[in-house]
Amino acid sequence: MHAKVFDSAALNALVIQAFGGPPEAVEPMVGGASSRKYFRVTVPGGAKAVVMFVPDGLTPDEASKETNTRWPFLEVHELLTKARIDVPKIYADASKDGYLLLEDLGDRTLAQVLEIDPSQKDALYKRAVSDLVAAQLHLKPLAEGTIVATRRFDEELLRWEIDHFREWALEARGVTLPEQVRVRFDSLATALAREVAAMATAVVHRDYQSRNLMVREDGSIVWIDFQDALIGPRVYDLVALLNDSYQTFDPAFVGQRIVEAAEAQGLRPDILAFEFHLVTVQRKLKDAGRFVFIDRVKGNPNFLPFVEPTLKKVRRSMAAIGSKHPVIEELASILDPYLPADEA
Repeated sequence: MHAKVFDSAALNALVIQAFGGPPEAVEPMVGGASSRKYFRVTVPGGAKAVVMFVPDGLTPDEASKETNTRWPFLEVHELLTKARIDVPKIYADASKDGYLLLEDLGDRTLAQVLEIDPSQKDALYKRAVSDLVAAQLHLKPLAEGTIVATRRFDEELLRWEIDHFREWALEARGVTLPEQVRVRFDSLATALAREVAAMATAVVHRDYQSRNLMVREDGSIVWIDFQDALIGPRVYDLVALLNDSYQTFDPAFVGQRIVEAAEAQGLRPDILAFEFHLVTVQRKLKDAGRFVFIDRVKGNPNFLPFVEPTLKKVRRSMAAIGSKHPVIEELASILDPYLPADEA
């Protein structure tokens, strides 16, 4: 499938379709690590909207499935709307050409709000946890035939992500494990991936963190960047939120949010906490590798400052599990020389 080329005439046509006239101004927006491009447009009358342009459109796999011919973004948007989760309004849909016209939520990501006013942290994170649990409960069981139901964090994907860490966060940075240690690491990686894949599941956003949550003026939270949602460990999004690579929280704050999530689901907090730390090890190893990959392969060094903080979270969760889990205990001993110290 050939990537589409951005066409300003198509953007203009989208705005005319929704607002009756061409945009008065178009401003490129800073994107993240994906190939999607965003433009803030001033529509007739002076209001703002956002154009999302997806050069790749549907992936070849998605396009080949007769039952899944819509963008994943649109399918997941519909699911979340039915679950009463606040998501950006869609003003116009030209997804067949690679474009959507969306509500402009401004620049108030959760990360930016915390920078301006850290005193809002407790209230906002309680809300984010509450919204997450409510969405998971509402979407369980998930109707068959949705694109989310066809995608899963299985053992193969989880193991690939751990290999991604080894390849990029270690080997690409000059660390080669001795052969015997490498063999043992691979065995432990398989065991960890298998255990995480077998955990209790839910619908997961996949990247539920402070840069993908917008905050309205009334303090309510809007989900964005949710098109990769899939079935995965029920704690996966909680890990993304509370062990966010872009934020640092003390263990007491994290622990209290885990208790709140457990109580809202009728679960034992100690069980959810154990799952949380186990998934943290897998997820944060992947994140560290991904940040180096984005620098070395995509030429974007903006994520490199978060490699060390991310690996500190791995060390902290390994310590929290400790000798209660032989796989993590041995993995911690192998990785100890390569993980930064956790000063907390």
